Amino acid sequence: MKKVYFLLLLCLTFSCKKKEEGIHVGGYYWIYTYGLKNMQTEEAIIGISEKWKIKYADVGGCTVSEDIVKKVNDLNKKTYIAIAQKYGKSWEKKYNEDIEGFMMKKIEVMDVLIANKLFRDELKKYSIEIDDVDKIVKELNKDLYKVVIYNQKLKAENKECFSVNVDIKNRIVNLIK
Repeated sequence: MKKVYFLLLLCLTFSCKKKEEGIHVGGYYWIYTYGLKNMQTEEAIIGISEKWKIKYADVGGCTVSEDIVKKVNDLNKKTYIAIAQKYGKSWEKKYNEDIEGFMMKKIEVMDVLIANKLFRDELKKYSIEIDDVDKIVKELNKDLYKVVIYNQKLKAENKECFSVNVDIKNRIVNLIK
């Protein structure tokens, strides 16, 4: 009888892990979307994805079948439960506050970068004007941000020029590469 319970427990353990793999893959919680994206929040969602370990995957355009809608909603419900277990019941409110606050923090990041000689010297190496910086900003923690600088005029495989970490509290910029 103990062997039967052990086997049952073992089966449940593996089946639970398989179910979680669909919502927690590669260290991130995946939320699936369809329809028109909100471009105003897209940059902020990408910017805080590292902090929250949440990523989005678009599974359909503006027109999707009811079957896809049901599958997406069912999977997202499971994901939201898993996220709530990690971050608490009010996670969604805090997450939305981080999205709203990210755009203001991004301005602070640029203020630090513009005043930094190391940053300006790196821009010159890649012939990038200070008022035309193409970048992706990601929040690593409360005051630390990673910024990847691009030059769209370069060949497709070499558009990424360099990366820096920006500490907005201490106004410090560290070159990563």
